[in-house]
Amino acid sequence: MSHFEDIYEIAADNYGLITTGEARKAGITGTELSRWVKNGRLIRRGSGVYRLTHYIPTDMDKFAEAVALVGPDSFLFGESVLAKEGLGLVNPPTLTIGTPRRVRRKLPAWIKPVQVEITEITTYDGIPSQSLSEAIQECRSRVMPSRLADATEEAWKRGLLTRESYDNLRRELNAETPE
Repeated sequence: MSHFEDIYEIAADNYGLITTGEARKAGITGTELSRWVKNGRLIRRGSGVYRLTHYIPTDMDKFAEAVALVGPDSFLFGESVLAKEGLGLVNPPTLTIGTPRRVRRKLPAWIKPVQVEITEITTYDGIPSQSLSEAIQECRSRVMPSRLADATEEAWKRGLLTRESYDNLRRELNAETPE
């Protein structure tokens, strides 16, 4: 298998994205990545992040790209988790990406990194994210309570919350418990 086929296999499972760290683990050099950018097989999206040129876009691309651009151990945070899941009628102008470390790289204006310590990171559709229950709690000061209550109900119906998380959120949002 050629190195580009290795890149393709990694990127195909990651919204068409590959990072230099992932490429390095696969034995691919930065020189090879640069060559593929020059010949049009990859598009450089930012520091250490590349996208396949021949890739069918999805609605999740911007979320995966934002996390990749912020760097290792980053994850969707707060309203961005709700927006990705289509909950709470939120449409933030910037995607908030949590990270345990300080971010010094230049990022596009539509990405807002925040340094946070968080214990519960999960993945939704292959994208690292703050847990939905923690994201709903995080949004309590910025999103209307009725929207958060609706988001909680919808997340429960879609199986995105455990019974314990659902009950705790309902109590915290002063909503009725279902029968």
